[in-house]
Amino acid sequence: MNEAPVTFSSGDLTLEGLIAIPAGADAIPAAVVCHPHPQYGGSMHNNVVEAVLEAFWRRSFATLRFNFRGVGASEGEYGGGQGEADDAIAAMRFLLSRPGIASSGAVMSGYSFGAAVAMRAGSASKEVDTIVAVALPVAMDDFSAVAKGGKRLILVAGDRDAYCSEREISELAKTSGAKLKVLEGADHFFGGYEDQLTAALDAMLTDEAPASS
Repeated sequence: MNEAPVTFSSGDLTLEGLIAIPAGADAIPAAVVCHPHPQYGGSMHNNVVEAVLEAFWRRSFATLRFNFRGVGASEGEYGGGQGEADDAIAAMRFLLSRPGIASSGAVMSGYSFGAAVAMRAGSASKEVDTIVAVALPVAMDDFSAVAKGGKRLILVAGDRDAYCSEREISELAKTSGAKLKVLEGADHFFGGYEDQLTAALDAMLTDEAPASS
């Protein structure tokens, strides 16, 4: 899928992103992808972000990945999580405003810190129907309340992830009714498991795919 550079506003800030919209279609579903922690080198140019994008492209989604405030050419500075959630909501509204994009079926997604942002932004946004959280850092925070916010929830983790243990993510999936896939052998960074991650998400984005571990 070809991506094009875009800028959009998040409050008083201008953020940079890359947008991809399938040609020749109407009522295209929208997906925003949030990147890992900006204070640890995270940006929209990331192997897991790209694996997630590939799954959406297989399903003919329009996508927007972007740099949070203070990352790359995006204005501002690190917002402690809440600022980044505001950025994610602004990104979704920008994507939904593009011609041909469906007003329903939108997905807010993210990886690691971006997964935490996607959980908060997706639960707070009336435009979002589904949240996809990859390697949600359940060891660092309690996501039980936002996981029960009424959104469709898809979770993916590796069974060797120190920040997202199989026990904790399985418990979250059980209590929230989320779909869960745990990839055997993968750690928090999914090195060498990108194709498996794409395939898992591709399957889980269909209503027919059962939850599994």
